[in-house]
Amino acid sequence: MPASLCGTWDMLSNVNFEGYMIALGIGLSTRKVALRLKHRKVIEKISEVYVIKTLSTFRNYALSFRINEEFDEYTKGLDGRHCKSVVTWEGKRMVCTQKGEKKNRGWAHWIEDDKLHLELYCEGQICKQVFKQVA
Repeated sequence: MPASLCGTWDMLSNVNFEGYMIALGIGLSTRKVALRLKHRKVIEKISEVYVIKTLSTFRNYALSFRINEEFDEYTKGLDGRHCKSVVTWEGKRMVCTQKGEKKNRGWAHWIEDDKLHLELYCEGQICKQVFKQVA
């Protein structure tokens, strides 16, 4: 059984976020603002439904899903695209594959050394974020 990802997490590091945003087609002015932000992740599991909220002073994004069930995702607050997404467990990683107009797009969350790790990927760009749990 994978470690619980549930909790509130504050960002410690954010590597190659700009490269990832460029791959998504996000404009320069939005990228400049986004690069200055420290995100907070809130991950909850309510019955069989996971809810992941990404919070900042600029924009918020919430996603709810069931493991192994494909769903329609609208990435409002991110790049504003529609895609078909499915989240699965791959070992200790929660992995999302997003199918749409951008190739090789998705993300993975996992716990390592008591920290939440997130890799965001799109068209060959990989952003690596690390979060610490809020007490």
